[in-house]
Amino acid sequence: MYALVDCNNFYASCERVFQPQWEGKPIVILSNNDGCVIARSNEAKALGIPMGAPAFQYKSTFEQHNIKVFSSNYPLYGDMSSRVMSILESYTPNIELYSIDEAFLEFKGFDHFDLDAHGRKMKKQVKQWTGIPVSVGIAPSKALAKIANKIAKKYPDKTGGVYVIETEEQRVKALKWTAVKDIWGIGRQHSKRLENQNIRTAYDFCNLPDSWIRKHMSVLELRLKKDLLGLPYIQIEEVQPPKKSIATTRSFQTHYTKFDDLQERISTYANSCAEKLRAQKSSCTALMVFVRSNRFKENAPQYRNSCVVTLPYATDSSLTLSKYAIMGLKSIFKEEIEYKKAGVILLGLIPSAHRQLNLFHEKIDQHDGLMQAIDHIHKRFGPHRIKLATQDLNKTWKMHQEHLSNRYTTELNEIITVRAKKK
Repeated sequence: MYALVDCNNFYASCERVFQPQWEGKPIVILSNNDGCVIARSNEAKALGIPMGAPAFQYKSTFEQHNIKVFSSNYPLYGDMSSRVMSILESYTPNIELYSIDEAFLEFKGFDHFDLDAHGRKMKKQVKQWTGIPVSVGIAPSKALAKIANKIAKKYPDKTGGVYVIETEEQRVKALKWTAVKDIWGIGRQHSKRLENQNIRTAYDFCNLPDSWIRKHMSVLELRLKKDLLGLPYIQIEEVQPPKKSIATTRSFQTHYTKFDDLQERISTYANSCAEKLRAQKSSCTALMVFVRSNRFKENAPQYRNSCVVTLPYATDSSLTLSKYAIMGLKSIFKEEIEYKKAGVILLGLIPSAHRQLNLFHEKIDQHDGLMQAIDHIHKRFGPHRIKLATQDLNKTWKMHQEHLSNRYTTELNEIITVRAKKK
């Protein structure tokens, strides 16, 4: 049996743990630079606030309905996620951290356990120890556990936030309840194709011939069908695969027109990417640099361009990546353009331990010791302590965050202060 444990309205719940006065009241969380809505409490959803709503367009709506607005606080959310996942890991060694607020658990050898009671115990412990409410769906496969979790979340009064699909009758009923567009792993294009074939529910999808699915979709959807039939074809991925690309992209607070200003930003982004690259013990073989003007400034000249630079050897060095990123920028930079956004994307990632030597570049690892020392200093004393010469030593990029809450669990000077009064 498999369980999917999903944190309810995770970002909003993290904020409520430390500001309980917003419990039961509408909350929205904004994206980087307070751009658009990326998370909503149930109360905000009920008021019709859509996902992705531009914050400036809905400002009057937020004020009218007294909706509390928060800037995204990723250090807090990441730490709270780690706390939740560490609790779940105590219930089974077979766990897959599916996202920041979701995890699959496989219960091997639990044949004689009351899994409903087990799920309620997990839910209660996570709530008591972290303050985060979760929903639990348990079923014979991962795809069915996804559906069970949706049922638990959709009908909390009836399920208590925990639902188990154990019988064939429950499985069929759950499949008939699930719209085809809501099946885990069915994308928008496939759902449209299925609906055009009068396939409306997950039950209809499971009745399709294997040959039709293989011909019109792929083997992945065939595995999904088997999973929905209760046959566990989609297994737990206990080791998370490394990222296939790493990116740092930012919109500028002001417009840049000079190459030197853009060069400083690109160098900073390349350095940031290199740090992420080393954190997952990878190296890259190519990188992409892109620049964009402000498309919302209609009267200004519009320009966007990108280029891919193939590196002479795989590397994770900040110095090397910054050098080639600037070379890429030189090839696409255009005068008299007001640049609003730029970014660096690392491509062709491979494990650093398996880097292939280059006959014409003997010292491909000459920066390894230096990079390790810099990473150690940043881990101990905080980020941005050491910079490249191409970076502005007095400038640290900071997002526009007017509604940022404290980092209660990761910054000592931002923890909750309790004041006692004498009677």
